[in-house]
Amino acid sequence: MPTITDLTTPHEGTCHDFDPLFGHWRVHHRRLRDRLAGCTEWELFEGVSHMQPLMGGQGNVDHNVLDLPSGRYRASTIRCWDPQNQQWSIWWLDARMPGQIDVPMVGKFEGGDGVFYADDTFRGQPIKVRFLWLRTRTETPRWEQAFSQDGGKTWETNWEMDFERIG
Repeated sequence: MPTITDLTTPHEGTCHDFDPLFGHWRVHHRRLRDRLAGCTEWELFEGVSHMQPLMGGQGNVDHNVLDLPSGRYRASTIRCWDPQNQQWSIWWLDARMPGQIDVPMVGKFEGGDGVFYADDTFRGQPIKVRFLWLRTRTETPRWEQAFSQDGGKTWETNWEMDFERIG
């Protein structure tokens, strides 16, 4: 488990970018009820997450339990560092759709924040997806997801997760 010193040591642009997030977390979720529909109503729910290294530290995985208002489900994120291109790829696996893995989000950390993008579809329409990892070297990291229907000119943030370390 990282120490406070580890959290402030710069590891930017290496396979150690996510190291401060290793361990157990309580996660406070805030998600738009309807995405890309002009909705401003948010649903709040809780969850837990555990992140650990893979492949000798070149990747990592987190195991998640999400307590949505409609019911609990489990999911995992797999991340892999590409040293040649100096970037991360991130894949989401959702237990509600066991035969599907999302398109990879690709990006890197700069200035302490991680920014990742993918081209995807939502309700049959092409969109861009953006993940932000913010405050990762603090005791209160945040993750945000946003969608864009106009090629990245404007973004709708539709999911926010605030992390609180457990134990």
